[in-house]
Amino acid sequence: MSTPLPEIPGTTLFDSAQARKGYALNKMCFSFNEQANRQAFQADEEAYMDRYGLNDRQKAAIRARNVLQLIAAGGNAYYLAKFAGIFGLDMQDIGAQQTGMSKEEFKAKLRAANH
Repeated sequence: MSTPLPEIPGTTLFDSAQARKGYALNKMCFSFNEQANRQAFQADEEAYMDRYGLNDRQKAAIRARNVLQLIAAGGNAYYLAKFAGIFGLDMQDIGAQQTGMSKEEFKAKLRAANH
């Protein structure tokens, strides 16, 4: 019998339940390893999401370009990196999403921490 892991506030644990929930989303993001698939997605996002069977929550998160919503919808951070790259999102964009700041506010916070 395993001991339940403690919750970490603000963190979505990627466990077997999340993996099952995000299977279609992660499979789609994995497909972005191929340039032709990235181009097909960019040409018709809705059709590409339908091709992989994404649910409404996953589709809404894709449309919003919100990595945190994608993680909550079962996305694995490693697969989502492919998605983020398609839209030119960098780690500062993702950090801003995680902290609820604008990208400029997040960058200012990073600069202030280095002084």
